[in-house]
Amino acid sequence: MIEAVKRGWSRLWLGYFNWHDAALRKLNVDRLTALIAILLPWSTTGVVIASVMWVIAVVTTLEPAAFLRSLKRPVSALPIALFALAMVGMLWSEASWSERLYNVGPTLRLLALPLLFYHYERSPRGIWVFKAFLASCVVLMLVSWVVAFAPNLSLKLYFSRGDYVPAAGIAVRNYIDQSQEFVLCAVVLAFPVMTLLRTSRIWPAVLLAAIAVSFVANMMFVVISRTALVTMPIMLAVFALVHLRRRTAIVVLCAAALLAAVVWNVSPHLRATVDKFVADYQQSEVQGNISGTFSRLEFWRKSLRFFADAPVIGHGTGSTRGLFEKAAVGQVGFRAEITANPHNQTLNVAVQWGVIGIVLLWAFWLVHLLLFRGDGLVPWIGLMVVVQNIFTSLLNSHLFDFHEGWMYVLGVGVAGGMVLGARRGDGVKTGP
Repeated sequence: MIEAVKRGWSRLWLGYFNWHDAALRKLNVDRLTALIAILLPWSTTGVVIASVMWVIAVVTTLEPAAFLRSLKRPVSALPIALFALAMVGMLWSEASWSERLYNVGPTLRLLALPLLFYHYERSPRGIWVFKAFLASCVVLMLVSWVVAFAPNLSLKLYFSRGDYVPAAGIAVRNYIDQSQEFVLCAVVLAFPVMTLLRTSRIWPAVLLAAIAVSFVANMMFVVISRTALVTMPIMLAVFALVHLRRRTAIVVLCAAALLAAVVWNVSPHLRATVDKFVADYQQSEVQGNISGTFSRLEFWRKSLRFFADAPVIGHGTGSTRGLFEKAAVGQVGFRAEITANPHNQTLNVAVQWGVIGIVLLWAFWLVHLLLFRGDGLVPWIGLMVVVQNIFTSLLNSHLFDFHEGWMYVLGVGVAGGMVLGARRGDGVKTGP
């Protein structure tokens, strides 16, 4: 018995820490990437620790000449260019050095993209990451249903340092991150469901459809962010345009509109979420108080003014908070609110790095969109990750936010690597 246990530990040690075996080193990278995907819906600290381990693991697998060649591709070069711009932008910023370095942080995450492209161009196990993320989100969705009826069971109660008031349906993190995950999973699952139905694999299609419907039901009846409420119809429209025939797309969109009308009538939570737009108007425009909607509009108005003051190279990395502090002098209510985040990705970049930053940002998104042209499950996943990030970034700075930023890096990096590998002819499957 003791010898069997020793052999088991020996295999585990060799499997994870034997750096002399190239195949095992690559397997370690795949395991750690899947671990990040599992942890992402649950833990910020866990993702940070796992990502540091992942970087160490992937560096041991690099072939320097091949990796350097891969960096010349626009899909890899543009993330590096955004990071380099943030670094150089510190030179003309008037913010404190701590503020400058802090605002370089979100672009540092983008450097994982070239590494992911390189690794998953050669690894056949990219699908592990997507399955791990989906499974983790399914568990989170089940827990969300539980805490919707018993809010005191929320895990946030145990991690909060202050007097936390439990929110129905939020087990960890916040409702914005949770909605982003659930929307992405629900819309992405539409493609394999359609593919399975076309090949008469009914029961797997029913299972995946049930999971997708459960995600949507959770958002409609438990909790959803207004950003997700706006972007989910756009993502569904993209699905209809890309994967359905015109007549079928019209039928599906009409059915979706009818279903939305039914849900609207039976879901008080959904109506309350939409009504908050009107409540925000009354709270801010009429009463002059701070609210989510009008705070954003004020952030955008001021950010456009900041951009106009330094349109070419911007005010420098980390300058946003200082600019809002100066603009708040003598103001009251929501007009006196100070932020380091304009809640719009383009404006976030424009204030700090001007037109140069805007061009790099949209070139970054465009080359990743073009990367996922073609049919198959993996290109569909990558396309939806990019589309979601672009449209949610109209209302937030999601590329630079920790959770949504990692969703983008993982989704685009893994799917992009698999697509590049398939085009190179390495036999990496990207279809259903």
